[in-house]
Amino acid sequence: MNSTIVFQIAILIISVMIHEISHGYMALFWGDRTAQYAGRLTLNPLKHIDIFGSILLPALMFLSGTGFIFGWAKPVPYNPYNLRRRNIAEPFVALSGPLSNIIVAAIFSIILRVGSLFSLPQAMGVLLVYAVLINIALAVFNLMPVPGFDGYKIYSAFLPDQIKLRLQSLEKYWIIFALAFVLFASPFFVYIVGWVFKIFVGA
Repeated sequence: MNSTIVFQIAILIISVMIHEISHGYMALFWGDRTAQYAGRLTLNPLKHIDIFGSILLPALMFLSGTGFIFGWAKPVPYNPYNLRRRNIAEPFVALSGPLSNIIVAAIFSIILRVGSLFSLPQAMGVLLVYAVLINIALAVFNLMPVPGFDGYKIYSAFLPDQIKLRLQSLEKYWIIFALAFVLFASPFFVYIVGWVFKIFVGA
């Protein structure tokens, strides 16, 4: 297998693990121990890898030449009814995942900028670029206001309960929304990710 895709998938797996663990820790902060009891607050990849979302889909996207790869891990479980001040806590739990990816992207972009001042080895620079791009892509993708995505959970907190209940039935079809997004909105997605990437790395 091409070493490039191996590195990209490895970075993707680590990034989605951080994303999901962040959800679990934020839920724990607000009083829900579901993820802790399920043994999901761990960096052990075997606890988080989804065969299709973490490996097969990223590999297919790379091979298809879409220009970017993304994926997901097994969602970290949490029980919203265990959360203190649920109406406030739920948006924070949802936001913690994308925010963790933004933080990771920011850290690696700083390393990339500083490293470029000291003749950073090309291979290391490429890995840092992948790390920044993949984490930005995960954040942007998950912030889309589509049922089942983190963005929907954030924005729906401000919707009337009646509308929120009607939309909840659509969440079980999240994978269809995700694939439809890949098929029909990838140019827009690539543009947004590229724009954010330029802000982070300055080029």
